Parts: sequence; C-alpha cells; structure tokens
Amino acid sequence: MRNAEIWSEVDGYVVERLVGADPVLDAALAEADAAGLPPIAVSAAQGKMLHLLATMVGARRILELGTLGGYSTIWLGRALPAGADARLISLELEARHAEVARSNLARAGLADRVEVRVGPALETLPRLAGEGLEFDFVFIDADKANIPAYFDQSVALCRPGAVIVVDNVVRGGALADPASRDPSVQGVRRLHEQLEGRTDVSATTIQTVGAKGYDGFTLALVGG
Repeated sequence: MRNAEIWSEVDGYVVERLVGADPVLDAALAEADAAGLPPIAVSAAQGKMLHLLATMVGARRILELGTLGGYSTIWLGRALPAGADARLISLELEARHAEVARSNLARAGLADRVEVRVGPALETLPRLAGEGLEFDFVFIDADKANIPAYFDQSVALCRPGAVIVVDNVVRGGALADPASRDPSVQGVRRLHEQLEGRTDVSATTIQTVGAKGYDGFTLALVGG
C-alpha cells in the first residue's frame, strides 16, 4: 500500500472513532463543492484539532485568515464559549467564497457570533487594529506568499498568551528547499526566518500526513 493510501486510511479511522458524523459540516463541504470552491479546506481531523486548541486556550476572540466555504470557521466558531463578548472574525478575499461561508455559518447556528469580512487581509488587518480588537487565537490559512506579513500583523492583534496556527507550511517537504522559486514556498521559508529572530513569540513546526497529503502546521505562542 502506498503512503498516501495509508495516510488516508488512518485519517478515516481517526475520523470514525474520534470525530464522528456531522451533518452540518458535511453540508458545508457539499455546498462549497457545489459552488465550485477549491477542495482545500482542512480535514475533519485537522478541524477538530483547531477546535480543541481554541478550547484549550479558552479563546473568546478568534481571528481566521482565509474563510473559503466556512468549514474551518465552523469548527472554530463552535469552540467559542457562551457570552456576548465571544466573537470570531474571518477574513476572506473572494466575495463568492464569503457568500457560501455565510450560508454555511447560518446553517450551523453561528451567524450571530461569526463575522466574515471581505477584502485583502493586508488591508483588513490594520482596520482591526484600529478598532482596538484583541484576539486569543488566530488561524492563518491564506495565500502563503504573504504569510510573513499576515503573521506579523496577527501578532500585533494578539494578547499575551494567544496562540497562532499557520496551515500548509511544509509544502510537501519543499520548506527545506532553499532553491525553490515557488512563491508559496518562499513565503513559508521567510516566515521561519522571521520566527528565528523573534523574541516575542515561541514557535515550532509540525509535519503532518493524512487525507490532505504531506504538509504541516506552525504553532506559535505569543509572548512565549
């Protein structure tokens, strides 16, 4: 059995035992597919990991960069505790994606605590700072060429002790290739070079395999 088949088989086993069926999440994926959105949402196991991490830090304010169809947004939104101040803001470049995500979030019963803002994140993030918003958890799953800038601006929006998770940073192993001309690889390499010299965050990168192939996450603790 090839590696990719084994990875997918293990993912299926984990989802069956530890995640379970979820009609709302299944419908979100189906609606995104019907709308022609790219099939690049996190896996079910990864979605639950995000949910658990946000829950572990007691996140009341969550920021997401890259909404797509709202699949990961639902996982994160469900981690919010009760209370009027619990809020998730998700930034999405494409208006069509945001429309699908809002429909999925409404079906999930999260429309009252999750806001999707449309536009380039590099323009939206400074506006969040201007609103005085501060976040406990950030998930960055946007274009990789701009990852260093997204990360830098996200840190500025975080309280001490906040957690930042960056997706798709290993790029099938290309992260370790200094000769790569791929803008996405160059972006995640610049992120790691940036992290190496920062004293205001503590970070590591974990390689992952599964239904989404070979990739990985960077996890950072602000003020760590």
